[in-house]
Amino acid sequence: MMSKIELAPHIREIARVLEGKATEQEIERDLDNYLNVYRMSLEASRRHIVRKYGGDPADLSGGESRSLSQLGLNEGSVDVLVHVLSTTMREITVSGAPKTIQSGIVADETGATMAFTVWDLTKAELKSDTNYLIRYAYTREWNGRPELHLGNRVVVEERPSEEITVPEDISIPAIGGRSAPQVVKIGELRDGLNNIIVTGRILSLKSREVDTPSGRKTIHSGIIGDETGRVEYTAWEDFELMEDEVITISNGYVKGWKGIPRVSFGERAEITKLDIEFPSADELSGEVLRTIEEIERNGGAFDVTTRGTVVDIKKGTGLIFRCPECRRVVLKGVCQVHGKVQQVPDLRIRAVIDDGFASMTAVMRKEISEALTGITLKEALDEARETMDTETISQRFEEYLLAKPLVVRGTVMSDDYGLSMTVNEARFFKPDVRSEAEALLSKIEVI
Repeated sequence: MMSKIELAPHIREIARVLEGKATEQEIERDLDNYLNVYRMSLEASRRHIVRKYGGDPADLSGGESRSLSQLGLNEGSVDVLVHVLSTTMREITVSGAPKTIQSGIVADETGATMAFTVWDLTKAELKSDTNYLIRYAYTREWNGRPELHLGNRVVVEERPSEEITVPEDISIPAIGGRSAPQVVKIGELRDGLNNIIVTGRILSLKSREVDTPSGRKTIHSGIIGDETGRVEYTAWEDFELMEDEVITISNGYVKGWKGIPRVSFGERAEITKLDIEFPSADELSGEVLRTIEEIERNGGAFDVTTRGTVVDIKKGTGLIFRCPECRRVVLKGVCQVHGKVQQVPDLRIRAVIDDGFASMTAVMRKEISEALTGITLKEALDEARETMDTETISQRFEEYLLAKPLVVRGTVMSDDYGLSMTVNEARFFKPDVRSEAEALLSKIEVI
């Protein structure tokens, strides 16, 4: 038997379709009769009542009303009546472009809680401490538990405060399932960390506006650093941050994109501005040396320096040709997106660098390729025309680079193929063989 709270959204939905042809009391009475006396299914009962009063059953929504405790890991279209316990905005990257989404925690009268994500803020923007009837939602698995997702089909209706009452002693879980606060250094940040406490100096700061159903909203972003590294951040509230000040962020969280960590904090965060001894902005803008193994352990890194030996030169190194529109590499003048194009010549290095414990692919643009090999784009084009073979440039690059030790600086992403750095700076270096051997021996002894 369904409770009144579970029947309520269906009663309102039927009343909406009937447009005043029956009262909610009449609909409730009929619905109770069909469900509990005639033992009809919920969907059949809804359609029968609409027909009875001269409505069109096709106008009914297809969502199935459920309590949060009933939702499984991969439910389709469902209706839920919930109370929003907490919300936060965050930014992700989709197809190379920034996208603002909303996350938080909802609860219902059973005391069950669930994390939610709003993927389209033009369709809905939920407010804390507010009741909502949410239609056409769906669930997906996260860490073995269902999460409620509000996509572009969702229909959200704010409901009166008396319509749902959650238990007073309900606890608000942290998004992602972590509740205990943890103090971390910036170099230790990795995707998925929640309720973190991190201290750093603001190295850059900018603001921009995004459109939401409640109007224009200003978000603040930039780079924050400590002695272990630098990371991009997003503040979803105006904490009156200033460039070059030292702050402690409490109750922040980390959401990565392709392994690159990014710190976010919103209305539930606490920002403390500090007047303490701390490395200067100039000191924090220098190189931060990390091993490839350390970067791999964190899943990626923003603006980091590492070093290793070139152990392989990958296909696509040397003289290449790009689409003038999207900059993708073209084959025989044909772009996968724009078709036949007037191709633009370019130089690139795609090398595998290994430090003895882990490896990554390093991708270097024309300026860096020219500096490392001494071969300019003009020289490469002249040689390719003379030999009628672009592969000769790749072979010459391999001769210059293979088995050479390199120091590289850039941002490291990770995917199914491993780590990949977009290199901003690169140089050869002469390793200190004695110190390298001592470090290797000490590591082997620990193992």
